[in-house]
Amino acid sequence: MTLIDTHAHLYYDSMYNRLDDVLDDAQKNEVNKVICIGTDVNTSKKSVDIANKYDCVYAAVGVHPHDSKSVEKNYLKSLEELALNSKKVVAVGEIGIDHYRNLSPADVQKRVMIEQMELAESLSMPIIFHNRDADKEILDILKQHSFEKALSHCFSSDINFARQLIDLDILLSFSGNVTFKNSINRSAIQEIDLKDFVLETDCPFLSPQSFRGKPNEPKRVRDIALYLSDFLDIPLEKIAQETTNNAMNFFNIT
Repeated sequence: MTLIDTHAHLYYDSMYNRLDDVLDDAQKNEVNKVICIGTDVNTSKKSVDIANKYDCVYAAVGVHPHDSKSVEKNYLKSLEELALNSKKVVAVGEIGIDHYRNLSPADVQKRVMIEQMELAESLSMPIIFHNRDADKEILDILKQHSFEKALSHCFSSDINFARQLIDLDILLSFSGNVTFKNSINRSAIQEIDLKDFVLETDCPFLSPQSFRGKPNEPKRVRDIALYLSDFLDIPLEKIAQETTNNAMNFFNIT
């Protein structure tokens, strides 16, 4: 059995300082590949460095909506160079819109997301997007601007929005928050097909319910898969096989 953590931030000290052990623990829990996601130019470089060091790690480069207000004029060139200089870079992300915290002005978030979508298309790479309290704006952007492939990181909306994204051939990703009590995204995962989603941790954030309050790690993908196996009444091996195939096809990895 093989699982993939499609969204991890391995450069945080809680994991980076013991990364050999973190990745070894992941392997012991059958999480055999991890996508390390950048949130600005600096962490994108760190993600690439980690991916270049470890065979099981791949990288995505991008600027998170929280950090979009701080981009320098040449940030797109920096991201492009990172993507072109390592074969381990498999996507542009984490890009997107966040109207929950609003740490960057709305117009800046939108501009920086669109600019990175254009970069991804020029590189023939998929995008990984963050969406918090921004369903309508995200959908408008995705309909108005072309993209190769897109993944909705940490999908947290309802079944209606899930169907709108799936109609655009967008892949959904579920993290530990699907295990939280009264999570709205449970209505989505109950109604969509296995071919339409992948799994992630978003570590060190969003530990599954049983581990709330503790730092998250890639190994917890197995706990999310186990929860979904019980919740959906689908064998664990089938969930692992389908979500792994989806991730490998999306990121074009083997």
